Amino acid sequence: MDSIKMKRELESRLGGDERLITYDRENDQLRIESKKVGKGITLSLGGIVAKWHNEKEKAINEVVYYVEEGLKAMESPVQLTDHEKRIFPVIRSASFPTEAEEGVPFLTDEHTAETKIYYALDMGKTYRLIDSRVLEKEGWDPYRIKEIALFNVRSLSTSLKEDQVAGNIFYFLNTNDGYDASRILNKGFLNDIQQRITGTMVVAVPHQDVLIIADIRNDRGYDVLAQMTMSFFASGRVPITALSFYFENGELEPIFILGKNK
Repeated sequence: MDSIKMKRELESRLGGDERLITYDRENDQLRIESKKVGKGITLSLGGIVAKWHNEKEKAINEVVYYVEEGLKAMESPVQLTDHEKRIFPVIRSASFPTEAEEGVPFLTDEHTAETKIYYALDMGKTYRLIDSRVLEKEGWDPYRIKEIALFNVRSLSTSLKEDQVAGNIFYFLNTNDGYDASRILNKGFLNDIQQRITGTMVVAVPHQDVLIIADIRNDRGYDVLAQMTMSFFASGRVPITALSFYFENGELEPIFILGKNK
C-alpha cells in the first residue's frame, strides 16, 4: 500500500455527489469537503499508510468512520442552550490550530507548555469545537462555557486499569468516549490518585483517548513510561504530546525522558 493506492481507496469510500474531494500532491494530503457547508477534513496520507502496514483494514475503517462522523457534525447546527450537559473540555497539543479554517477563533485556555484546552459540544459519536461565532450567536459568555465544561468533566467515570512493570505501577484510563485525556483537568481525581502513589507521580496524555498515570519507583520506570507514551503518541488518531508531566502540589510540570531500549 502506498499513498496513491490509499488515496484511491479513500476516494471510493468517501466520495459522493454532496462532497468535494481534492488531493494536494505536494503535501500528500487528501481533503474531503461537504458542499453543503463548505467545510471539510484534511487527511495526511503518509500517516494513514504507515498505520495500515500495522493494522491493515482496521486503519482504513477508522479513518472512514472519523471522516463520516466529522462531516455529519459539521453539517449539524450547534446549539448550546438546553445542551449544557454535552459541553466538555478537550486537550490538544500546543501547536493545534487556534482557529477554524474560516479564520474564526476557537474558545481556548492555556494549560501547559505542551498542551492547550479547547471546548466542545458533544454530538453523540463525535464533537464540535466551540468557536467565537457560536458564542456570539447564542450570546454566551466564555467563562460560562469553561465553568460548565470543567463541571461536566468531573462527572465522567474514572475507572482505571493497572499494570506493574519492573517494580513500577502504571494506571490507564481508556474509555474511548473522546474525553480520556480531558480527565487530566479533574484535579480532584488526580489528587485522589496521588494518595495511592508511593514513588513519584507522573501523568501522560499521548493522545485524546488515553490518560496514563505512573507511580515511578525506580529509574527503569521512566524508561518504560517514555517508550509507552511514544508508542501511544504514534498510534493515536488525535496525538497530543509524547512528553510526560510531574504532578506535584496540584500542578503539572512537563518533563523530557530520554528512553533507552533494553
